[in-house]
Amino acid sequence: MFVITLTYVVPVEDIDALMPGHLEWLDRYYADGTLLASGRRIPRTGGVILARADDRAALDAVLAEDPFRKAGAATYDVVEFAPSRTAPGLEGLLAAT
Repeated sequence: MFVITLTYVVPVEDIDALMPGHLEWLDRYYADGTLLASGRRIPRTGGVILARADDRAALDAVLAEDPFRKAGAATYDVVEFAPSRTAPGLEGLLAAT
């Protein structure tokens, strides 16, 4: 399991222009089960993604397709972790790791 934090390195107006492609990228990887949760950071300086992948190389390949990354609009910090406990209703996160 991975937690990814994105930090915007361009003005938010540039991020907004890239947002339609970013949303399509999110939809594709939610559909295949790679992405589990995502959203904006507050204040709006980037985003956070919870993901699963076979390994870091597989995740890096997915992240490389993000329009934000392709445009050099955001940096990415990736932390891998092995969840050992969850809140009720999120037990599927344990089985998937």
